[in-house]
Amino acid sequence: MTSRPITSAAATNGSHHHYYPSNTSNSSSSSSASFRGCCCCLFLLFSFLALLILAVILVIILAVKPKKPQFELQQVGLQYMGINPTTPSSAVVSVNIRMLFSSSNDNKVGIKYTDSRFTVMYRGIPLGRGNLPAFSQPAHSVRRIVVTIGVDRVNLLQADAANLVRDASLYDRVELRVVGDVGARIRILGINSPGVQVSVDCTIAISPRRQAVISKQCGFDGLTV
Repeated sequence: MTSRPITSAAATNGSHHHYYPSNTSNSSSSSSASFRGCCCCLFLLFSFLALLILAVILVIILAVKPKKPQFELQQVGLQYMGINPTTPSSAVVSVNIRMLFSSSNDNKVGIKYTDSRFTVMYRGIPLGRGNLPAFSQPAHSVRRIVVTIGVDRVNLLQADAANLVRDASLYDRVELRVVGDVGARIRILGINSPGVQVSVDCTIAISPRRQAVISKQCGFDGLTV
């Protein structure tokens, strides 16, 4: 009796096992879409909040109605002026000028002034500078600020020195020009508004013999006072 080999039904029928991949790509696409949706929602939320804050600030600004601060020159004093010819074509000049400004804030909110710098010039030639440190001013107040401008032994050459010596000795009148920009920002709810600027342009005539200011004329933003 001969034995027959046993064959599986699968082998006999010629059937094969098939393996199907999982849905990993579909899950990844779904996660990516979900992430993009969350980012879009967050962007819209932050945009809405920014627009809301901007609208509130604009409403407050319209309610406050900010005004430009008033910055004016009250007094000018000459502390010292010396002109020493060193050679026939040069001279050394030293000047100390004291300027008293008044700052008037008629707003309902405070003002923050930034650092400012003033320059004293003779016939367009810079001689020296004076600084005005930053300061804050409350609402509805007037403040006086003193600025001292110093010129320490500046050497002028040739024609400029000759003009200075002639103005001082012959005419007893030396004209100096003081220019500068004063920057300010209005503070609303701790936020600084866009800066405003007051331009100062003063012409001062000095008598070296009397060591005194004999005339002054100042312009503020084109307004002569």
